[in-house]
Amino acid sequence: MTAAPHQPDGPNRRPRVLVADAIADSGVDRLSEHFDVDVRTDQSPDELRETIADYEAIVVRSATRLPAEVLDRATNLAVIARAGAGLDTIDVEAALASGIHVVNSPDANTIAVAELTLALILSLARNVPRADAALKEGRWEKKALLGTGIAGKTLGIVGFGRIGRAVAHRAAAFGMKVVANQRRSTPELELEAGVEALDLDDVLDRADFVTLHVPATDETVGLVDADFLARMKSTAWLINTSRGSVVDEAALMAALDDGSIAGAALDVFAEEPAVDSRLARHDRVVATPHLGASTVDAQEAAANDVADQVVDLLADADPRTVLPLRVVEVERLTPHEAHDPRRVEELAGRLDDEAILRNPPIVTRVDDQFVVLDGATRSEALRRAGHPHIVVQVVDVDDDLALETWSHVLTGGDWGVVTEALGTVDGLSLVTCDLAVARDRLLELGGVCALLSPDGRAAVVIAEPGLNRFAAAEATMRAYGEAAEVTRTMERDLDTVRVDYPELEMLVVYPPFTVEQVLLAARSGQLLPAGVTRFVVPGRVLHLDLPLSWLRNDRSVEDKNRDLHERLRRRHLAGTIRYYREPVYLLDE
Repeated sequence: MTAAPHQPDGPNRRPRVLVADAIADSGVDRLSEHFDVDVRTDQSPDELRETIADYEAIVVRSATRLPAEVLDRATNLAVIARAGAGLDTIDVEAALASGIHVVNSPDANTIAVAELTLALILSLARNVPRADAALKEGRWEKKALLGTGIAGKTLGIVGFGRIGRAVAHRAAAFGMKVVANQRRSTPELELEAGVEALDLDDVLDRADFVTLHVPATDETVGLVDADFLARMKSTAWLINTSRGSVVDEAALMAALDDGSIAGAALDVFAEEPAVDSRLARHDRVVATPHLGASTVDAQEAAANDVADQVVDLLADADPRTVLPLRVVEVERLTPHEAHDPRRVEELAGRLDDEAILRNPPIVTRVDDQFVVLDGATRSEALRRAGHPHIVVQVVDVDDDLALETWSHVLTGGDWGVVTEALGTVDGLSLVTCDLAVARDRLLELGGVCALLSPDGRAAVVIAEPGLNRFAAAEATMRAYGEAAEVTRTMERDLDTVRVDYPELEMLVVYPPFTVEQVLLAARSGQLLPAGVTRFVVPGRVLHLDLPLSWLRNDRSVEDKNRDLHERLRRRHLAGTIRYYREPVYLLDE
């Protein structure tokens, strides 16, 4: 049964924020400047279910769990803020389906966890815990505690996100060789960190130390099983500072008992607190009580970061916003890709005729701007029409947001015509190669794109030093766009494309771009050419159908956000809001 909505004390009351797990005082102080804050870190799950309807925001760490049955009672909740990186204690899908923002502070704990990882590696290599315990018990065991150095040893990193990259940089400073396995290949990041990307089997075959830095998901539960451990060297150590669910603890215990691996260092366990854990007490294990983020610096950074996000989300809009929509000034939008002036003009005319905003652009917050991930043409059309404000859907780049790269199908222009057009572009050159190795050569040379022809010819477009990669891609696309007809496809296999496009003259394949690259470029004013990337946004809001006259009036952003909330609230109560969990593919305006 759903609890009745909490009734405000008055029209001007301040939003209420519940701090359900202990955070640094500085974060509580920041929240208290804007909201009424209750710090209640001792509530039982039943008590939380009864009180959560009284709050517009809740701040948690790893102790408080927010499953769907609790969120069903959160009738006024607009923001869930996790003062840390993981979201495994929160039913994110249920929250988003209810229009609740879910934010966290993934960067705040990065350095702390990376430093602990190196501390555990050194502890294993030099027997630090055993030496300390022996000396405290009055034993001088210098000869028995012969250790090993880590310089020249190979560190295998499983999961190459923020923390994995931070570990790689620090391990390199100790002279370690670093190899990594990650779910999505990002060559630029690997090169930046001096890391060799390998399949998981190859990482386990080569690594002297294997450290885990993957999130807790259905895919990673029990990742380290008996087979995983059997593939490790018998002299290798395992380090886990990620999540306890990643390791099959029974399999690890067996591997330690029979000497299949040298030992392990564990900061996390399947059940915590792990005070009765046989694994934690094993003489080949260095165990710590989930200390990864337990530094003063990390706790303050996490608390301050999520406090700022809560302030941002609740201060500018009504705290009970049903969906992640808000009104922002058009001038605060920054595109991530170039737009076609002709399409902007056509859409501006259509918007003027229809007089409604059907689908809000998708944006993400970067500093004080909003980078447009989808809907750049729409945003530019409204800007040129003189609209001061626009409604946008705000997404978090860490909430399952993915970036895919289009390939381009060229028809109506043969190999000679296209390559001749590209040859006239200053700063570009073509390196011919065998068709079978074209994609490999594209990555090896750091090329702009690869050209693949059905007749077996292939070439890589190279940008001269000093020419920005995005600018080179824009020039390349403009050149072949004038020489042939261009159609976008997600398919990268030439034979498959030929079946769908019998008149195919050439397939243009781009290397994968990363979300981080695109946002960094947008922040510095560099734009991708239109039609090279596509953001996949789960939970897209469609058919908003908001009158443009409402956006055009001279009311303040704050007033419009309050009005937007009321419009959404009425739709929510009427049951007319549909939630699109699956990605929606839009090929044209």
